[in-house]
Amino acid sequence: MNQVSKTSVSDATPAEAGPDNVLHESLRDNVRILGDNLGRTIANDLGDDFVDRIETIRALAKRGRREGHEGRAALIDYLRRLPESELLPVTRAFNQFLNLANIAEQHYRSRFRRVEDYRPGFQPRLDELFQRVQEAGHDTHSLVERFASMRIDLVLTAHPTEVVRRTLIQKYDAIDDCLGELETTVDQPEHAERVRGRLAELVSQAWHTDEIRRERPTPVDEARWGFAVIENSLWEAVPQFYRDLDNLLLDNAGERLPLDASPIRFASWMGGDRDGNPNVTAEVTREVVLLGRWMAADLYLRDLEQLKHELSMWRATSVLRAEAGEAAEPYREIIKRLIRRVELTRDWAQARIDGEPFSRREEVIETREQLYAPLLSCYRSLCDCGLDTIANGALLDTLRRVACFGVTLTRLDLRQESTRHTAVFEELLDYLDLGHYGEWDEAQRQRFLLDELGSRRPLIPAHWECSPEARETLETFRVIGNEHAESLGSYVISMAGQPSDVLAVALLMKEMGGDVRLPISPLFETLDDLDRAGDVIEQLLKLPEYRGWIQDRQEVMIGYSDSAKDAGQLAAAWAQYRAQERLVEICHEQGVSLTLFHGRGGTVGRGGGPAHAAILSQPPGSVDNSLRVTEQGEMIRFKFGQPGIAVRSMEIYACAVLEATLLPPPQPKAHWREEMDRLAEKAHGVYTGVVREDPDFVPYFRAVTPETALSRLPLGSRPAKRRQEGGVETLRAIPWIFAWTQTRLMLPAWLGSGEAFAGRIESEEGMARLREMMNEWPFFGTYLDMLEMLLAKSDLDIAAYYEHRLIDEPPLVRLGESLRDRLRRLIEVLLKIRNQERLLENTPLIRQAIEVRNPYIDPLHGLQAELLQRNRDADGAISHELSRALMVTMAGIAAGLRNTG
Repeated sequence: MNQVSKTSVSDATPAEAGPDNVLHESLRDNVRILGDNLGRTIANDLGDDFVDRIETIRALAKRGRREGHEGRAALIDYLRRLPESELLPVTRAFNQFLNLANIAEQHYRSRFRRVEDYRPGFQPRLDELFQRVQEAGHDTHSLVERFASMRIDLVLTAHPTEVVRRTLIQKYDAIDDCLGELETTVDQPEHAERVRGRLAELVSQAWHTDEIRRERPTPVDEARWGFAVIENSLWEAVPQFYRDLDNLLLDNAGERLPLDASPIRFASWMGGDRDGNPNVTAEVTREVVLLGRWMAADLYLRDLEQLKHELSMWRATSVLRAEAGEAAEPYREIIKRLIRRVELTRDWAQARIDGEPFSRREEVIETREQLYAPLLSCYRSLCDCGLDTIANGALLDTLRRVACFGVTLTRLDLRQESTRHTAVFEELLDYLDLGHYGEWDEAQRQRFLLDELGSRRPLIPAHWECSPEARETLETFRVIGNEHAESLGSYVISMAGQPSDVLAVALLMKEMGGDVRLPISPLFETLDDLDRAGDVIEQLLKLPEYRGWIQDRQEVMIGYSDSAKDAGQLAAAWAQYRAQERLVEICHEQGVSLTLFHGRGGTVGRGGGPAHAAILSQPPGSVDNSLRVTEQGEMIRFKFGQPGIAVRSMEIYACAVLEATLLPPPQPKAHWREEMDRLAEKAHGVYTGVVREDPDFVPYFRAVTPETALSRLPLGSRPAKRRQEGGVETLRAIPWIFAWTQTRLMLPAWLGSGEAFAGRIESEEGMARLREMMNEWPFFGTYLDMLEMLLAKSDLDIAAYYEHRLIDEPPLVRLGESLRDRLRRLIEVLLKIRNQERLLENTPLIRQAIEVRNPYIDPLHGLQAELLQRNRDADGAISHELSRALMVTMAGIAAGLRNTG
């Protein structure tokens, strides 16, 4: 037991962690505390002998890291000799430790606001940026105006590979709270002992809780989790962020952010993203909207009860007294009335969720203004009476929450694939005997859709008996018409490729949505679609009927996941950049306000990376004081799961958008463009030659990764494939990347890049140009930063072991060897370009975080490969315990690498 109690990141020696042993002492202490608790818990459950085996495995893994092949062979041999009954508890032990290590690191980042320490690149604070902006000639008042008009929408999305159960997330949050309490009880030994007891209890609870959920979450379950993030973290973090921003603006400009302004707001796809997810229906969307209304009312009631207790002042303006009547305590009277309406609103939402009637509908709060106005009256009265200190306390916090969250917490986006809209019109026109929509060319479709948009008569018959699929699509648009506009965000069209895809949604919204006109956001995600994005939007903006519909405000979503899967990371990144440039140019020429919506994921292969660097690497003018971006799955937890980290994450977004707007990156030079064209063409050719054209690639992928086993993991509500038939081309980008991450080959984010770069570094001119681009062009420099971080997480030996254990067909063995050779050469090439001896040479904290986790991840890789082989030998009929063990290895590897898809 004592040995495992020492099993922690704090054990890192210079040999393990490299010459820069820079982990902060408080982080080491917390990892040690959690490791001790886990060791005692496991010993109490399974005995000291089992704990000794865990320690032996860890020691062998560390030896393998030091000695290479021979040491790793000893680890594998030991793992393969484990009794079958111990495979599940062994995987659970390493998985739990990695999750506890993540909690300690998260706590450290929250306490010290050290988000940037774990990310490459400089991520400034607002006060530092204010100084730079003012030195560049922008006056302080303009900063207030910029923030007042800034619009950053962070769109929370469900994640098909979010591996940590929500019940465990709650326990982990409680463990984090205990770590915080321990730091404040240095001089209170009795209290510290109680906290340590609670910590031991929570670690034991986590150990005795199944890591793998028994059933897939529903879309409503996912939405509830999103609301829980707001309740548990963002509700506190948002007013903290605005207090910090107010203080900066007061110091620099002598004024606060306007009370009704909220530069950062939150939207959601949970319960609205129906693309490829048959579980998201119109009824689900209705329920999720109502849940948001209920949760918002419940949270505001907590604020209002506090205000009722605190606002006992009698001094008030005549305006407020007239509003409050004869009450001796006018503020309390106003708040009490508001409480009654909010309670009524919560009751109404519950009644609608339960399908019960509600008689007092007219008193329900429907809009942000109805909640905001009474609070603003109280605020103004307090200020006018000289009670500014009171006004700018809890009351201001509530006003900031109303400005940010409204009465729905998030605006719910709706997303659907373009073919579903096309299918409705094919069926409708056939029923009306108006032609065959599916056979029409683009010009015919546009003429028909524009004529119908301008027509005053309805197109869709009220009692049309259509197919269930068409009915469900129409019901989605009926939801738009029946819900208040403040409840909904944008309508996103997946696989948009033509102007008619956008016009079709506008017409369906007109027919079924009444007067509500949501922003329509075509999503361009394949390489061809990205290349055509500018032409599509240009054609749309030349249509007077469409310009009238959008009122000169256009939103466009840029897809990162599917474009990288389609074309390879390097070619996709350059296509995304060019598409944005063209869209900015077109909208500027047409006098249309453009908001770009970035569909980024957590991993490099899906456009992930530090928010600040990612935003500043976009084309100049593409971030014009507005931005929409998805935040997915485990990245929501990492960025917003704790209030302290959430405040810093919001600051990073605000910094990046302000800097990109006022201090934009340079325009790429002509020879940089030529270089990127050349690199992207070469990388794309290599990528497609392997992924699309090599007949051995799909069998290799299926054999060497846990892709087939992944579909059995009850992770998210959405299926792993868009269509259940078909091959890898139908696999969604997230599980595609998840599968490669598990084997540490990380193929989607680098394949093709090595050959592209290798052809240039042989010449002095080519190397000089690449280094110039790296140092002077944020787009290219950020790409190399992300590539380097990902390559540091890759592992050639682990990838080779998966091949050794799972593949015996000579063609697949040869393909695996060639892929690893490509990866090895890419690492060599990248180090030459960056003039480094080792990866992450200039970001030692990231390197150390990876290195000290490896001895805990390595056994999980060995066990996963073994379990995959046993599963295949048994045609998928391994025992329930072994199946659980396999799933736990996936969860543990994801936890150790700190990303999934």
